[in-house]
Amino acid sequence: MENRIKEYREKDGLSQGKLAELCNVSRQTINAIENNKYDPSLQLAFDIAKILRVTMEELFISGNGGNGNG
Repeated sequence: MENRIKEYREKDGLSQGKLAELCNVSRQTINAIENNKYDPSLQLAFDIAKILRVTMEELFISGNGGNGNG
């Protein structure tokens, strides 16, 4: 699942390390998620969205092309 975490994180002036600290995960975890190499748990996804003050829909891009058939 693709995401816009890096975009929103940089907009807020947060480093990967700072976001990781706020989420209680490693910087490497945030890096892997941003690079679509790791899908976060549902709880971590909600935590990231809350910290970045965006909705899950804004943060994550569905792989079904948005056609509603996913």
